[in-house]
Amino acid sequence: MMKGGKSALHETLKRQILTLELEPDGDLDEVKLSEEYGISRTPVRDVLRQLAVDGYVDIRENRGARVVPMNHSTLRDFFLVAPMIYEAIGRLAVQNCRAGQLDILRACQERFRAAVMARDAEKMVMENNRFHELIGEMAGSAFLKPTLNRLLIDHARIGHTFFRPATAEMEDNLAKSCLHHDRMIEALAQRDETAMVNLVFEHWDLSRQNMELFIAPKALTSETNRRVAARRDSEESLSEVSS
Repeated sequence: MMKGGKSALHETLKRQILTLELEPDGDLDEVKLSEEYGISRTPVRDVLRQLAVDGYVDIRENRGARVVPMNHSTLRDFFLVAPMIYEAIGRLAVQNCRAGQLDILRACQERFRAAVMARDAEKMVMENNRFHELIGEMAGSAFLKPTLNRLLIDHARIGHTFFRPATAEMEDNLAKSCLHHDRMIEALAQRDETAMVNLVFEHWDLSRQNMELFIAPKALTSETNRRVAARRDSEESLSEVSS
């Protein structure tokens, strides 16, 4: 069944990668995509090449395209680099943003807020990603923008459970995230670099713990808990003996 051509393919693949509908490191079949979207393989390749430039897809010589992977090395780099890039982007956005860009950012935030109210996880992921892309565009750095876009892809994928709150604390964090967006817009409008940087780090800390839980191997978590419990029991036994 034809789904709408080249533009539809581009936007759908982005959405499916960000929301983990397409798994990291999964192969992308040019023939299947060509048939599904009613376009020849040449425009399919064009879309995949553009997605590769944007950091969504990895094109391997003689092996075709795949969804950009996530592994230990890339995740380690993500947690090390993300706060520094987000801070730099925030500072530059305050210095360089224009009124028209702020209007676009406000409209994006209203779509994000509506998605939060509706508990539409997929739309939350997409609008949150777009919100931070727009701040990257405001920053106007040809050097930082590609790095930011790549970080945002993994941020969305690692942090996807953030937009599917399962506890009262997660619900509260989601509400705080929406409020942070509002305050970032205010800081940008007022050219308040200090406030923007503080918000960047508060926003990062809000989602970091959730992302760390997502990537922690369950077996490792269980083993860690077992060792902590064993150590606690041992310390309690020694305390009883000494008393």
